[in-house]
Amino acid sequence: MAQTALITGASRGIGRETALLLARQGIRIAVHYRVQREKAEALVRCLQASGADALSFQADVADREQVTNMMHKIEQAFGGIDILVHCAGIAQQLLFTDITPEDWRRMFAVHVDGLYHCCQAVLPHMIRQKAGRIVTVSSMWGEVGASCEVHYSAAKSAVIGMTKALAKELGPSGIRVNAVAPGAVDTDMLSCFTAEDKAAMAENSALCRIGRPEDIAGVVAFLASDAASFVTGQILGADGGMII
Repeated sequence: MAQTALITGASRGIGRETALLLARQGIRIAVHYRVQREKAEALVRCLQASGADALSFQADVADREQVTNMMHKIEQAFGGIDILVHCAGIAQQLLFTDITPEDWRRMFAVHVDGLYHCCQAVLPHMIRQKAGRIVTVSSMWGEVGASCEVHYSAAKSAVIGMTKALAKELGPSGIRVNAVAPGAVDTDMLSCFTAEDKAAMAENSALCRIGRPEDIAGVVAFLASDAASFVTGQILGADGGMII
């Protein structure tokens, strides 16, 4: 029986590449988006053209009611979720003294509240079937912190803490929970940086390059696969060797 993966933030970047990769493995894909409807629907058409079973679903993951409504629609279309990949996220570069209360709350609402809402939405099915995989997307900055990204670093660190705690709590139910901690990846989140900035980032990595979305998707797919059946509560760095 085909399995279903909900990939949040799937309209672009890491989420999009993860959807493409998991679909090639015969997994049904629930493509989540918040505002990028055209990109999400284009991805669904691409997946369907390749023979995959895929549909798009809209929600602001920071909003509990919207996540609940989205989950109801997914269950009507596909049944329960077997794999949750939580890619939805935002980034912002500001001096700590310039971060407003609204900036701070939104950063945590998307990354931390969003993960909370989505995990609680998918877990009843996973617990009933005594199986499931949750892959969160943190960041290397959640491990070591980044200047001018204090709220982002703090939120991504919270994702790591949630990942480890959930792995301990859900392990007896056959549910694995792991995180990927990407480094600098060539997605929209780097659009504010110049070519010179990106070159400097590449020089700071052992592999001397910026990551590609497909690099991270491959790690996510591994953690979601049976090949990682004895892996849980781990934070797998995919940063090209920026942290060693």
